[in-house]
Amino acid sequence: MRSALAVLAALAALSACAAPERHSEPAAGQPEPRWAAVRVTATPVPLGIEAPAGLRYAGGIALASPDTSRLHGLSDLRIGTDGRLMAVSDDGDLFEAKLAFDTQGRLVGLTDARLKPLTGETGAALQGKAEGDAEGLAVLADGRTLVSFERDHRVLVYPAGGGRPVRGPIPDVRMGENEGLEALAAWPAKGADAYLAGVEDGRTFVCRLSGACAPVDLGSAPGGFGLVAADMEGPEPLLLYRAWDPVRGSRIRLKAGGRELLALERPASVDNFEAMSAVRSEAGTRVYLLSDDNFSDGQRTLLLAFDWVQ
Repeated sequence: MRSALAVLAALAALSACAAPERHSEPAAGQPEPRWAAVRVTATPVPLGIEAPAGLRYAGGIALASPDTSRLHGLSDLRIGTDGRLMAVSDDGDLFEAKLAFDTQGRLVGLTDARLKPLTGETGAALQGKAEGDAEGLAVLADGRTLVSFERDHRVLVYPAGGGRPVRGPIPDVRMGENEGLEALAAWPAKGADAYLAGVEDGRTFVCRLSGACAPVDLGSAPGGFGLVAADMEGPEPLLLYRAWDPVRGSRIRLKAGGRELLALERPASVDNFEAMSAVRSEAGTRVYLLSDDNFSDGQRTLLLAFDWVQ
């Protein structure tokens, strides 16, 4: 993970502090869309409840930017052991930043943030939700980055060295327009080019860039919840599920190897969490959760950290 994110971070220089321009087609001889540096404000967020047994709250922040209207709708993320964060949005953007910690190792902010449009197979920037509704993100060991999209259900595979993406295999099943491949994760135990593809209704598949996709049983979703994120790089699968209704609001469940690890709902600090990434080290495993604010003034982009005491 660390080497993959480092490769991506070195691909393009930063441009002025403004939202990236979006074009319907790439100009002849011009490079792909450039990164734009953005300032990010981070407001501390208390958990609001006692962390459950086995987890320790390691800090949380609410994210916003005075520089761009595009830092919204973040729907999946990956974080490297070097603290570099990569996320994709529902409106076809790629966001990167560096995590900042206090002297106790608790999450307190982001630095070196930047944003750019994702590109499609022609090299043009993706346009709006019809083309750019990115929901899942995976980084293979060789540096290739995979992004899953719904509406136009597909997985795009971006080369480690930059360049136009190509399509990767997806499950040959029917999916609702807004209920597609929410969960995407590298699955090294299944092969160097293997990844988990999870449909929001809970169906899960193991896919390989060199082959196809096959169903795999990882257990059922909790009643009323949808599968939204996964991490498959540890000894136990980590699966994140989300539910919402107007009375109870957002609720999430995080499962590890089929057992419930975390339940968040009011009065806890909770929002529309759709993204999850686990970072493993000799000290243990830290799990990050990121919420999609749906471009709504009534929601927040929250990034929460939990240390998993195993």
